[in-house]
Amino acid sequence: MFAPRSIALIGATEKEGSVGRTILSNLISGGFEGSIYPINPKRQTVLGLKASPDVASLPEIADLAVIVTPAPTVPQIIGECVRAGFGSAIIISAGFKETGPEGVRIEEQIRSEAKKGRMRIIGPNCLGVMTPHHRMNATFGSRMARPGSVAFISQSGALCTAILDWSFKENVGFSAFVSLGSMLDVNWGDLIYYLGNDPLTKSIVMYMESIGDARSFLSAAREVALTKPIIVIKVGRTEAAAKAAASHTGSLTGSDDVLEAAFRRVGVLRVDSIAELFDMAEVLGKQPRPQGPRLAIVTNAGGPGVLATDALIGSGSQLAALSPESLCALNEFLPPHWSHANPVDILGDAGPAQYGKAVQIVADDPNNDGVLVILTPQAMTNPTGTAGELKRFSHLARKPILASWMGGVDVEPGVCILNGADIPTFAYPDRAARAFHHMWSYSYNLRALYETPALRGSDKRDVEAVRRLIATIQQTGRTLLTEAKSKRILSAYGIPVAETRIAKTEDEAADSAGSIGFPVVLKLYSETLTHKTDVGGVRLNLADEAAVRQAWRTIRDSVTTKAGVEHFLGVTVQPMIRMEGYELILGSSIDPQFGPVLLFGLGGQLVEVFKDRALGLPPLNGTLARRMMERTRVFEALQGVRGRESADLAELEKILVRFSELVVEQPWIKEIDINPLLVSPERIIALDARIVLHDSKTTEDRLPRPSIRPYPDQYVRSGQMKRGTPVLFRPIRPEDEEAMVKFHHTLSEQSVYYRYFSHLKIGERIAHERLTRICFTDYDREIPLVAEMKPDAPGRPEILGVGRLSKLPGLDEAEFALLVSDAFQGQGLGRQLLTLLVEVARSENLKRILGCILPENRAMLDLCTRLGFELSSVTGAAEIQAVLDLPKSGPFSPPGGRNNPDIVYTEQT
Repeated sequence: MFAPRSIALIGATEKEGSVGRTILSNLISGGFEGSIYPINPKRQTVLGLKASPDVASLPEIADLAVIVTPAPTVPQIIGECVRAGFGSAIIISAGFKETGPEGVRIEEQIRSEAKKGRMRIIGPNCLGVMTPHHRMNATFGSRMARPGSVAFISQSGALCTAILDWSFKENVGFSAFVSLGSMLDVNWGDLIYYLGNDPLTKSIVMYMESIGDARSFLSAAREVALTKPIIVIKVGRTEAAAKAAASHTGSLTGSDDVLEAAFRRVGVLRVDSIAELFDMAEVLGKQPRPQGPRLAIVTNAGGPGVLATDALIGSGSQLAALSPESLCALNEFLPPHWSHANPVDILGDAGPAQYGKAVQIVADDPNNDGVLVILTPQAMTNPTGTAGELKRFSHLARKPILASWMGGVDVEPGVCILNGADIPTFAYPDRAARAFHHMWSYSYNLRALYETPALRGSDKRDVEAVRRLIATIQQTGRTLLTEAKSKRILSAYGIPVAETRIAKTEDEAADSAGSIGFPVVLKLYSETLTHKTDVGGVRLNLADEAAVRQAWRTIRDSVTTKAGVEHFLGVTVQPMIRMEGYELILGSSIDPQFGPVLLFGLGGQLVEVFKDRALGLPPLNGTLARRMMERTRVFEALQGVRGRESADLAELEKILVRFSELVVEQPWIKEIDINPLLVSPERIIALDARIVLHDSKTTEDRLPRPSIRPYPDQYVRSGQMKRGTPVLFRPIRPEDEEAMVKFHHTLSEQSVYYRYFSHLKIGERIAHERLTRICFTDYDREIPLVAEMKPDAPGRPEILGVGRLSKLPGLDEAEFALLVSDAFQGQGLGRQLLTLLVEVARSENLKRILGCILPENRAMLDLCTRLGFELSSVTGAAEIQAVLDLPKSGPFSPPGGRNNPDIVYTEQT
């Protein structure tokens, strides 16, 4: 699709102003070096090229079909292309789901035809695709883009043409220029993954109206963002814009705040303007990411420095404080009236030498994370000379340098010098300051992908007990759980809750209060009302039996008056918990695009007034939970203010992680609110809880699923080695990095060479960035399994072997790899790991798994042969490929069956 050897243009014509003529003309004039086949049943030639009447008449099978015929004709054409063996198509035509039900029906027909082969489709309703390095312009844009290293993807064809025109003026080049259209097939995730592996692409910038398959997007973005910046402008922040975007693409648009949380989770940088989109592609391509939010500013005028400071702090970053050493060094050569602070105003008569000295001192100051140099063209200023002086600072260690050369013709030579030295320049300092903030945001979000969370504690959840409780409630036809049952579910996941007793009569309330101990709280017990305070259903600080009885009657009368007597089933009695602390809220609800979404923030009755909350996507680990907490204002208070002790933040992290596990493991839960979750230095306890279920008539396959795949517990197995030593097989976790480091130290050079086909040094194998990518895996794309043995003494289990199943993009296939510690080879671990990988592949609906093996690795070749793999030599390579086609039904049964002594494992429940 992006580098075809031949293209068939279906709907080619010579009609002036038509899309068919424009695309054909662009293919010819762009210098496409492959074969171009116009298809038009009414003409012998089109623009001098021999035309064919239909796909079947072509002299060869084309790699790519470009379709510009009316929408109703497209399903038949796609079917013809599939039967002819075409691999891909771009549907330029409009008139599909954006027009209504008939358009949706046509798209379904196209999808059905495409599935009969292995065809991939971009569009419909798009501008087309350009790949300048391959000289392919399969669009109806005005001209071919310049070759470059930026890949641009847009859902708006009209915006593509505007960006293309702008790019010539700004000298921006592209590795790919893609109009995505309404994403009938190829989506954001497909393109991100492809471009992430494209050596010609250094950054990916996107104009997005709707996200489509959220799980595919997040999966691809998380993997690629670690190596290439992904920068997005997503429209639809306002309700009106969201509606306009939805009508344009025919797609759902979810909450913008949720989208922001999703971008943050996978390391995608979101900007607000087209200018920022390409600013950030340039800046991140030229300069290192800052390690913190502190910016130092050197300027020859006070006003621009203040402007940059406002923009910096308003964006959320910080103005760096100069160290005493830097202040002394600057004092030695600057005029007495310099600013003596950051921004460093070196005054209007500063020449290149003064600029150079000041920038050197500021750049060497450890108290900042980046430098912005501002120049205004005053009478004594030398913009060109100063730019030449700054060239030597173009590659500072671990911090970026930016420049703002303000003015017009006088500063242009200096701007050219700076750009040529890889120092990004901006016409205005506020724009430069915002660019620094975006760099820091990007760096901060990526850091969450690299940080290794603390080792998980003991598992406190009882998944099956909660499932049974939910099933029992569903049998009654209710969807709203009582507070008491909601708390039972929280308690089953290790979330501490206040003791809660149900009292259906006044006497029962008095007895329960006496047993609990005064003072107590009475709350409405109802299976239909969710907000108790709205109907007068809460009474606090009841000091004795008389107060309890009076409160019972007051709640009954209030509910009867405001809602009806049928909603009053009694009360719950709880201890009145007195402690200094903060009322927080922890909740979950369903977003139409991203599925379950988590909420954390300041709680209590005014939760909707203060709106101090952060959103996140489940599942969480400790690092992600802490990041979510840090995004709220109440977090500062939780750390301890005005002499108060800090709350137990480590325990609060664990509660957020357990809560996220509850959300992903119990898909029948539609909404959860813990409000308030009382947090103090002494304890954390849920005082109230509310859970709403999905309607029991909903089928399981229609339940919303998490947009990030949770930990696949179903692949946990217990087994044993030949000597009877118990072993646990399970998918890898982010917390396994330290154990993986120790595992690699147990490997011989031969084992390493057999696994990686090279003598990969231990320092490379255990590098944090590498192990992070292995342990923080995306289970939608890759499922690594570890074999671990519990230690004799308390401590971290030891990893003995690793098996990996990596899905091949766009195919129903996966590649496998195995590595077993030398001390435990020959104990059946490799066979058990590979057998389990085969079963995982079956469960993931894959049709084939394959692996590449060195000829001298006889043990691995023998193992694959015993498990039924077919071995064949790889043409042109010194390796052997092992392939296993998976049966469509029935369990995998290797030769020797389950009674083989090397395979000893049972399902772990």
